[in-house]
Amino acid sequence: MKIVNQIALVLVIIGALNWGLVGLFNVDLVAALFGTMSVLSRTIYVLVGLSAILATVNCFKSGAGCCK
Repeated sequence: MKIVNQIALVLVIIGALNWGLVGLFNVDLVAALFGTMSVLSRTIYVLVGLSAILATVNCFKSGAGCCK
């Protein structure tokens, strides 16, 4: 399960960086690399969203410093 959490963290970071680029420069890197709303880009968006949910659940479940 540790590897799943690490992958989730990487995907959350990728998603956060992508949103930062969208906010600062109006550049969606995922769409630029894989096509606007292509199957691959939609899959990446879904995986980033699911990773954020998993990271949030793990944060509250573990009582880690991120939720205190």
